[in-house]
Amino acid sequence: MEQNTSNYNTLAIKAIIGLGNPGLKFEHNRHNIGFLVVDALSEKYGGTWQHREHMEYANILINNKKIILIKPQTFMNTSGKVIPWLIKQGVNVKNILVVHDELEKKFGNISIRFSGSSRGHNGLRSIMSVCGPDFARLRFGIGRPERKENVGEYVLQNFTEPLDEVQRLIDQAVDKIILLFN
Repeated sequence: MEQNTSNYNTLAIKAIIGLGNPGLKFEHNRHNIGFLVVDALSEKYGGTWQHREHMEYANILINNKKIILIKPQTFMNTSGKVIPWLIKQGVNVKNILVVHDELEKKFGNISIRFSGSSRGHNGLRSIMSVCGPDFARLRFGIGRPERKENVGEYVLQNFTEPLDEVQRLIDQAVDKIILLFN
């Protein structure tokens, strides 16, 4: 069930998990759009990244609401390892927003969805294996490869679109997230 962001202002988001793979090799890959979006949020709101087992995290305030930003450092397929720590911090699973790449959406199409299946995304599958499907997702469209190539190879490639276009879309994703706190 696709919704626009105006229906989400009652979600009380307390944590935003950006999905990606750790390391410079993956920094600008399509699969790392979640990292890029939470990095932009951290920069905009003065967050300082700290290291913990399985993750980097930063605390920010959006409209006087404390938000924990997380970048799992376990590679995509085991992203769910960060969930127990969030629960220990008092964050209910229903108050989590996961930012991830979405093959089934055209490049640059950004939407927010609550609940649902993993749609084949291994990072979402890992999180759902720990806490179930009832959390919000910001789905950032990366499109499917034009040629018949391995999807795994495609998502691990750098964006082919101009970097200023990718940055503009990251800024749009940040703006959609900020609307959740108005």
